[in-house]
Amino acid sequence: MRSCKLPSKKTRRGAALVEFTVTAPVFILIVLATIETISMIYLKQTLKISAYEGARVALVPTSEEENVLACCNSIFDARGVNGATISVTPTDFHSQPTGTAITVEVSAPCESNSLFLSWLQQGRVMTTKVVMMKET
Repeated sequence: MRSCKLPSKKTRRGAALVEFTVTAPVFILIVLATIETISMIYLKQTLKISAYEGARVALVPTSEEENVLACCNSIFDARGVNGATISVTPTDFHSQPTGTAITVEVSAPCESNSLFLSWLQQGRVMTTKVVMMKET
């Protein structure tokens, strides 16, 4: 009868090292890509919140464009957004009649707001727009 010879622990340890060497970079890449995706979702949500809050400030009868910009910039500062731009249309929204659509558009470059993989985000700009109607 033949006896079964089990591989030695030294041989098995070498196999485990090879398996780890192959799978570790893939696992690390998946983790970094997940964190980067979450970071971009956070940026998109921050832009949406900023545009919404800016549009709400624009609806206040005594509000000026500087008030809208200050509101949006305070949200960007609190959340660490870099290089954001804000535009309000029409610029003289306080003198517009009731029923006028006021648009606040905010955008930020993805590259400067990326955590790890900024080379992946080169040239991409995320933009969000909120439109509200002036009531009074």
